[in-house]
Amino acid sequence: MEIFKKKTGAEPSKNGLVGTGTVSQAFMRPSSYAADPMGEPVTAKVPREDMSGAALAMPREQPRVGEKQISEAISTLSKYKDGKSNLENRIVEDEEWYKLRHWEVIRNKKKPTAPAEVREVRPEPASAWLFNAIMNKHADACDNYPEPNVLPRERDDEMDAKTLSDILPVIIERNGFEQTYSDNWWEKLKHGTAAYGVFWNSEFENGLGDIDIRSIDLLNIFWEPGIVDIQKSRFLFIVDLWDTDLLEQTYPQFKGKLGGNVIDVKQYIYDDNVDISDKSLVVDCYYKVRAPSGRTLLHMMKFCGDALLFASENEEQYDETGFYDHGQYPVVFDTLFPEKGTPVGFGYVSVCKDPQMYIDKLGQNILENSMMATKVRYFAANSTGVNTDEFLDWSTPIVHVEGSSLDDTKLRQIVVSPMDAIYVNVLQMKVDELKETAANRDVNSGGVGSGVTAAAAIAALQEAGNKNSRDMISAAYRSYTEMTYLCIELIRQFYDEMRTFRITGQVPGGYQFVDYSNESLKDQPLPPSYSGQETEPDYAPSFRRPVFDIKIRAEKRNPFSQMSMNETAKELYKVGAFNPGRATEALVMLDMMEFEGIDGVKEKVQQGQTLLSVCQQMSQQMSQMAAIIQALSGKDMGVGSGTDPTGAAPTFGAPAPSSQQKSGKKTLASAAGDSQKQVMTSYGDRLSKRAGPNMNIVSNKATPGR
Repeated sequence: MEIFKKKTGAEPSKNGLVGTGTVSQAFMRPSSYAADPMGEPVTAKVPREDMSGAALAMPREQPRVGEKQISEAISTLSKYKDGKSNLENRIVEDEEWYKLRHWEVIRNKKKPTAPAEVREVRPEPASAWLFNAIMNKHADACDNYPEPNVLPRERDDEMDAKTLSDILPVIIERNGFEQTYSDNWWEKLKHGTAAYGVFWNSEFENGLGDIDIRSIDLLNIFWEPGIVDIQKSRFLFIVDLWDTDLLEQTYPQFKGKLGGNVIDVKQYIYDDNVDISDKSLVVDCYYKVRAPSGRTLLHMMKFCGDALLFASENEEQYDETGFYDHGQYPVVFDTLFPEKGTPVGFGYVSVCKDPQMYIDKLGQNILENSMMATKVRYFAANSTGVNTDEFLDWSTPIVHVEGSSLDDTKLRQIVVSPMDAIYVNVLQMKVDELKETAANRDVNSGGVGSGVTAAAAIAALQEAGNKNSRDMISAAYRSYTEMTYLCIELIRQFYDEMRTFRITGQVPGGYQFVDYSNESLKDQPLPPSYSGQETEPDYAPSFRRPVFDIKIRAEKRNPFSQMSMNETAKELYKVGAFNPGRATEALVMLDMMEFEGIDGVKEKVQQGQTLLSVCQQMSQQMSQMAAIIQALSGKDMGVGSGTDPTGAAPTFGAPAPSSQQKSGKKTLASAAGDSQKQVMTSYGDRLSKRAGPNMNIVSNKATPGR
């Protein structure tokens, strides 16, 4: 919970599009308000009447952002791009290594010593050891797809935390985040950093708007050089190429004035011929300003060339809240191996491309030697007189020679010495070096040493070898936590309309619907008696804002991890951990263990212990009732049957009077029998007599005719 004061007692305004109807997971009623023409978040509660793109907002009489601010932003963007040039060159080069085209990179760095037409063409093997390492790390990441779990910080927020835990996966799934997660892991493993953008897109859900999580290319985002935390950058630029004609359709008021690029964006080396002559560069500039109240506000302006398409500072409704209420850049960086002085890092290509290069160079020499040794060549003297055409034509049975002398001095085969086996060992050592460097040993790919055949042993070896992968995934979960916080803040700001979500997994074999809005997430005024506020001369009410903690759990999809869990379950069953009679010992053992789902196992054991206690109590009560009935039956028939209520062994014939009976005191059984006899009907009396055992029957079979 966050507590803060405001100068006025009015509840803070929440920006969001006004819509009609209820949102479901797959369908929403049409809204009478158009989407924002920028394709980016719009937070003004203003109807969009002009569908062609004219934003009917509330502009200021004197706009704060104009041509001067655009010129300064372009100058700052150019400086940011110059500071990022080395990173861009490395990213483009790493992409070539990933595509197994590193020989082109090596060739471009090496100056040719001979003209291309006379230069010898050597074999250029491109082994995929580096690619295999990246692929295995990507598979580990996808096996541990994250899922958010929202926890409350106060008891009053438990219901909202549970609801958010249910609807956040639905929102993320509607964004196709699984594909975004996979794509960004490729970027993270190749280049060292994956950039996520968490925006509000007013075009989603038929104009009502929803959260938009996108992957951002590192070549299209620019920050202040020298900073480590992206939130500390003075400006943040995100650029994108738009078709000029479509851009003019979206902004008809700027027709003929758009086009051109304020900077030259670094391009990858594509297989296709990419033509960008008919495209225009659109720049989204995010920046932070300090409000008079001391709060940091986030603003955004969008421009193309010198044409200002949108500026949040020019609209009055953003004065108190900024473009986004949370005041943070809507970008999260997920870094693999961090570097000093930059928010990005480096990936496995930078770590492993050196051993990969020498693996292929050694392979090149070995292949070249093999090709030379397998290709037969000869030394021939000029006076040999051999018909060269016939000599090279293996289909000709006869080769004519001029002269009578033909010996080894005039025609001799060129013998190529084979390479020693040590060079093959050196090649294998470089392969092993790359495997160790990338933590991509054989056991991670499914291979194990001789003698290991048990499935549990293989799974244990693989889990032990995945230590590096678990560390990378934990770092990714921290970034995922930041994204989840941004999603919650967008829900707090924009979910003014009630929306309906379909939640699966809670009802076995079915689903249920949950309605939710941001009503309970808004700032809530506290009573005047809170912390003695009523005694203050300038009374300013305090507001309570619900805040939450995020715990990320993995959706385990690894079959070997599942096998390990199955083995753990079987071992717990063998030691009797699921026996309700040994629940106390089992709970002590489980407290000392740690595995996924241990809380659910503890809960089941405790439920079994409780059920056993209830069954024991019921069994004891039934035994007492049976003893009472047996005592009553024996008294009515004049014989003792079953177990005596006092605990004596059963006797046949007339029962001996007990000490209590001799003393004239009634036992509990006799008292109960007397009380029951007083109210028993004649039919009940006969039924009770028939319920007693017949001591004259000596066989287990009934007498014929009875």
